[in-house]
Amino acid sequence: MSSITLYGATGTIGSRILDEALRRGHTVTAVVRDPARMTTRDPSPTVVTGDVLDPASVAEHARAADVVVSAVGGGDGPGHQALIEPSFEALVAGLRTLGSDAPRLITVGGAGSLRTADGSRVWDAEGLPEFVLQIMHAHGDALDFLRTVDDVRWTNLSPAATIAPGERTGTYRVGLEDLITDADGKSRISTEDYAVALVDEIERARHIGERFTVAY
Repeated sequence: MSSITLYGATGTIGSRILDEALRRGHTVTAVVRDPARMTTRDPSPTVVTGDVLDPASVAEHARAADVVVSAVGGGDGPGHQALIEPSFEALVAGLRTLGSDAPRLITVGGAGSLRTADGSRVWDAEGLPEFVLQIMHAHGDALDFLRTVDDVRWTNLSPAATIAPGERTGTYRVGLEDLITDADGKSRISTEDYAVALVDEIERARHIGERFTVAY
C-alpha cells in the first residue's frame, strides 16, 4: 500500500480520489486550507492544514509520502483556473527540495489540449463558455510546464471531454494525446471511474513523465 499526500481533497474530483484510495487501503494525508470542510469517512484520512502554493509547506507534507496527488483546480467552477499552474510550479519546487527521496507527483489535468479526430483541440470547439476556456488553457499551460520538468517524476491525467459524478464501474479506456470517444462520438467518464484510473496509476506507475487520458 502507498502513502499518499492529497491536495484538493474537498473538491468534486479530489473527494472521489480520496474515497477510492481509502477504499483500497492506502494511507492518505489530505492537505487542506480548512479542515472543517472535510466530511467524516470510515476509514478516515489524516487531515492537516497546508498551502499548495507554498513550496516549503509542500515539502513538509510530502516528505513521508510515496505519491503526491493534486486535484487543485480540477474543474470546480470559475476562478479555480488561477490556482492551476501556480500550484503545479509550487508542487515541483517543493518536491525538488527533497532530492532523490522525493515522491512521485500525479496531477489532475484537463481535456482541453487533447487532439480530436479532425486534428483540432477540444478547446477549439465553438460555443464553449469563457470560464471553461480559461480552465482548459490553464491546464494546458500547467501541462506545458510539467513537460519542462525532468528532475521530478510526474504524471498528468486528463479526463474525458465530459466528466461528472456518476457510477463507479471500474472500467475505462486509456489514451495519450488523443481524445477518447465512444461509438456515438461522445467522450465521457464519471468522476468515480476517473478516480479509479488515477489510483490504478498510483499502484502501477505506467505513465511517469507523460500525460495520459481515460474515458469510456
